[in-house]
Amino acid sequence: MIPPAVSTFMKGYAMGAANVIPGVSGGTVAFITGIFETLINALKSLDVAALQLLTKGKFKEFWNHINGGFLLPLGLGVVISIVSLAKLLLFLFAKHPTLIWAFFFGLILASIYYVGKTVSCWAVGPVVALIVGVGIAVFIGLMKPAAENSSFIYLILCGVVGICSMIIPGLSGSFVLILMGNYLLILEAVNNIRSSATSLDFAALAGPLRIFLPVLVGVVVGLILFSHFISWLFKRFHDAAVALLTGFVAGSLMIIWPWKKELIKLGGDGEPVLRSSGRPVAEGYTWHLPDMSNTTWFAIGLIVVGIVLVVLMESLANKPEPGNGG
Repeated sequence: MIPPAVSTFMKGYAMGAANVIPGVSGGTVAFITGIFETLINALKSLDVAALQLLTKGKFKEFWNHINGGFLLPLGLGVVISIVSLAKLLLFLFAKHPTLIWAFFFGLILASIYYVGKTVSCWAVGPVVALIVGVGIAVFIGLMKPAAENSSFIYLILCGVVGICSMIIPGLSGSFVLILMGNYLLILEAVNNIRSSATSLDFAALAGPLRIFLPVLVGVVVGLILFSHFISWLFKRFHDAAVALLTGFVAGSLMIIWPWKKELIKLGGDGEPVLRSSGRPVAEGYTWHLPDMSNTTWFAIGLIVVGIVLVVLMESLANKPEPGNGG
C-alpha cells in the first residue's frame, strides 16, 4: 500500500504537470484524483486563526490547523513537477500537440464516470447542475477575448477570476486570462520582474510591479473567499456541487478535443503574440474530425492509454483519501 504522503505527493506531481498544458487545470486533476474537497478545506484553513497560532509560536497546532501533512507533500509535488517536467511537456506540446491533447482527453473522459459515481442521488438538482456546468464550460470555450486593460481594479479582478478558474475543475486559468485580454500583460510583468531581480536592476521593477501587485491582491482575495464559498457549497449541497464541477470537466472536453486548429492572437503589427516559451498565444480554436492518418491512430491509442490509466488508478486507489481532516 502506498503511504499517504507519497500518494499525495504523486497527485501534486500530476497537478503540476497538468498546469503546464494550456486548457488543462490542476483543479481538474485534484477533482478526478479525489483530493479536491481536502484541498479546498486546507486552503480555507489559511485564515486569521492560523496566523494567530503561528505568531504565538504554537507551531504544532498551526500545522494541524492547516492540514500541513496534506499541503506540504502536495505543494512539493506541484513545484517539483513544474520544475522537472515543464520544459519536457512544453517541448512535446510544441512538437506533438495532438498527441498530448489526446492523452489528457482520455484521462478526463474516463474520470467523468468515476467522479459522477460520487453523487449519492442523481435527482433533478444534480442533473440541472450538471447541465449548467457543461453549458458554462462550453460558453467559456466559445467566447472571444476582450481587449487588454491595465486599470487597477481590472487587474485585481483578473487575479480573482484567474485563481478561481485555476481551482475550479475543467477551467484553465491561463485560458480565462486570455479571454479577459490580460494574459500576455501579466505574463510579461512576471518575466520582467524575474529578469530585473536576476540582473539586480531594481529601478526597472516599478513598471512590472504596477501590473503584478494588483493581480497578487486579487489572487489572495480570490483564494480566501472562493475556498470558503466552495467549502460551504460542498457542505450544504454536496451532490449538486459535485454534479456542477463534473459538468465543468465534461464541458472542458471541447477545449481539450485533440483535433483542432488554434486561432493565433495577433499583435498591433499583425505578427503572432508569443508566450515566454516562444509558442504563439491561442485566443480560440476551430474543431474538426480527424483524418485516418498514422498520427490519428497513435492519438486514439493515447486516448485509450489515458482511459486505462484512470481505471487502474481507481482500482488501486486507497479510499478514504489521505489527510481528509479539517
